[in-house]
Amino acid sequence: MRQVTGIERAVEDHYAAYNVLERIRAGLVAGGHDPDRIAPDVLKPVDEFHIGGAEATATLLDGLDIAPDMDVLDIGSGIGGTARLVALRTGARVCGVDLTADFVRTARALSAMCGMDDRVRFEQGSATALPFPDDAFDLALLLHVGMNIPDKALMFREAARVLRPGAVFAVYDVMVVGDGELTYPVPWSETPSTSFAAPPQTYRQAARAAGFDLFAEADRRDVALDFFARVQARAQADNARQPALGLHQLMGPTVQQKTANMVAAIRAGVIAPIQMTFRRDTSGVSP
Repeated sequence: MRQVTGIERAVEDHYAAYNVLERIRAGLVAGGHDPDRIAPDVLKPVDEFHIGGAEATATLLDGLDIAPDMDVLDIGSGIGGTARLVALRTGARVCGVDLTADFVRTARALSAMCGMDDRVRFEQGSATALPFPDDAFDLALLLHVGMNIPDKALMFREAARVLRPGAVFAVYDVMVVGDGELTYPVPWSETPSTSFAAPPQTYRQAARAAGFDLFAEADRRDVALDFFARVQARAQADNARQPALGLHQLMGPTVQQKTANMVAAIRAGVIAPIQMTFRRDTSGVSP
């Protein structure tokens, strides 16, 4: 059995710190919902843990051709929001994999609560040691995951291994785009010890070495800043009241500081959310 690395254990501890499922259930009750019978859309304020939320996921999916007969893998699936959205939108078979056992438990529970446990499944595992056989999936997604992974080359090799020849790999990550230092904490890390944001070129090189061809890339900085401006305006309109459901359930009491540090770095041009879409070499043989 593969040994969990010290970095992986620290990353899992970071995300598992806040009893996420119990906090979400309490938020649902506070919002007037029956936590055992909810529509998937009710979870959108909390279950899309990346810049832009469900809007960003929809934009990513707009550029992909996903059919109902496809097997889709969501690498770093968190509490399952993206996997559920893909299943609802496309009818595809979706599997999520996440390093954090608490997130996997929560993803399964939330999927059952909104009647989708027969349409999505979730497994615990690392993006650098995926618990799946070769050539198992037609498409893979990776949203805001690479910032916690030091070895981007291994991440791309594992994605290539589990994807079928010609399959698409869509990545949406926070990447380093300019000079300057991050101020911590940020949503993905309390300290620099588990933060591995890298430039787009690192991703391109790792992908190329793993047998992927890049066919689309977009810098989503302006979209991100617009998104955060709208979030702030809504908060002010609500007299700064904390919503019943939101990312505070995932990020705990320092959510405002983590978000502020990240937004400041985006505004300063240090980091930006970058969207990249790759296709695996049709030969099926990775370097």
